[in-house]
Amino acid sequence: MAAQSGRLGVGIIGAGRVGPVIGAALAGAGHAIVGIASISEDNRDRARALLPEVPILEIPVLLERSELVILAIPEAEIESLVTGLAATGSWQPGQLVLHTAPGLGYSVLAPAIAAGVIPLAIHPTMVFTGTSLDLVRMRESYFAVTAPTPVLPIGQALVVEMGGEPIVIAEEDRATYAEAVSTASTFSASIVSQSTALLADLGIESPATVLGPLLRSSVETALQAAGGDLLRGLPE
Repeated sequence: MAAQSGRLGVGIIGAGRVGPVIGAALAGAGHAIVGIASISEDNRDRARALLPEVPILEIPVLLERSELVILAIPEAEIESLVTGLAATGSWQPGQLVLHTAPGLGYSVLAPAIAAGVIPLAIHPTMVFTGTSLDLVRMRESYFAVTAPTPVLPIGQALVVEMGGEPIVIAEEDRATYAEAVSTASTFSASIVSQSTALLADLGIESPATVLGPLLRSSVETALQAAGGDLLRGLPE
C-alpha cells in the first residue's frame, strides 16, 4: 500500500485548529502536503501560517492530487461530505482517507470505502490551539486509532510519525471514548475558569499563574491514583 512505500501526497480538507497542525506534523515527517481546502478566510490565514508553501485548492482538485486525504472538519459534517464526494465519483481506489472526529469510527466513511478507499479514524487526545505549540504537545499525546484490522498498522505508523502514541479504539467504543475526552477537557476548562475568576475577584493579579502549580499537581496526583502513570505500559 502507499503508506508502506514511504512518503505520501497529503491533502487536507478543513483549516480549523486541527487540520493545519496535522499537516505540519506530517510534513515534518517528510510527507508532501499537496493542498488544503477551506472556505473561511480566517482559517486560510491559519493554514498559511503553519503551511506557508501549501496551495489553497478546491476539494475536487485536492482529491485528484492526494494519496492521503485528511478530513479535519466538524463531526456533524463528515457524513454528508463523504456521501456527496462519492456521488460525484471523486474518491480514488487505494486512496487513504482519514478523519479526526473523536466520536466516529471508520464506518462513517462507508460511501468512500465502497469506492475503494482505505479508511482511518484518528483522533489526537489533546486540546488544539491551532499554532506550532501543538506540534510540541503532540509528542506527549495519545492518538485514538480506529480502522479495519488489516490497515491498523498504517494508522499507527502515521501517528508515530507525527510524534504521538497510538492507542487502538474499537469501532463500537468510539462514542464512549469521545465522552471520556470531552468530559476531561470540558471539566478542566470549567474548573480553571471558575477558580481563576474567584481569585480575580479578590484582586489577585495573574490568578492563572497562582493556581498553575496547584492544578498541575492535582491532576497528576489524580491520574496516578487512577493508574494513569502506568498507561504507557499497557498492551494495545
